[in-house]
Amino acid sequence: MKQWHLFLAFFRVGMLGYGGGPSSIPLVHKEVVEKYKWMDDDEFADILALGNSLPGPIATKMAGYIGYRVAGLLGMINAVLATILPTITIMIVLLTFLSSFRDKAWVNGMTQAVVPVVGVMLAVLTYDFFKKSQKNLGWLLALVLGGLSLVLIEFAGVHPGLIILVLLVYALVKPASSSSKKEGTP
Repeated sequence: MKQWHLFLAFFRVGMLGYGGGPSSIPLVHKEVVEKYKWMDDDEFADILALGNSLPGPIATKMAGYIGYRVAGLLGMINAVLATILPTITIMIVLLTFLSSFRDKAWVNGMTQAVVPVVGVMLAVLTYDFFKKSQKNLGWLLALVLGGLSLVLIEFAGVHPGLIILVLLVYALVKPASSSSKKEGTP
C-alpha cells in the first residue's frame, strides 16, 4: 500500500507541476507533509534546501530522497518514475503527433514561433541570475565573472562545467584561507 501511495503522490506532482521545479514544490509539500504525513515542515524545508543546492531537477531529487526515506530503494525508484512518467508520456504523444504532421505549414510555423519565445525566456533567466549575482557579489565582480565566462565559453571553447568547478573550488578555498588567518592572529 505504501508503494501505491508513493506512486500516486508523485504522479500527481508530475501531472500538475507545470512550470518546472518551483511550481511542483508546493505540490510535493501538500502530498508529503499534509496528506500522507511522511515528514514535518522542518524536515521538508531541510530536504528542499539540500535539493536546491544540488544539480538537476528539484522534483526528481525530492522524489528520490522522499521515496527512499519512506520505502527504501524500491520506494525511491517508484517515486522518481512516478514523477517523470507523465512528462515522458506527454512528450511521446506530442512528438508523435507533431512528427505525423511535420510537413504541414502550421506545424513548421508553430515550431519556428516557439524559438524566439524560448530565447526570451532564457534571456529573462540570464538577467535574473545576473541580478542575483550582482546583489551578492557587486556590479564589478559580477560583470568581470560574466564577461570572463562568456569569453571562455564562447570564444575559447571551455566547457561551462569546468568554469563552474573552478569557481566552486575557489569559493570553498577562499573562506578557509581567510578564516584561518583570523584564527591565527591573537
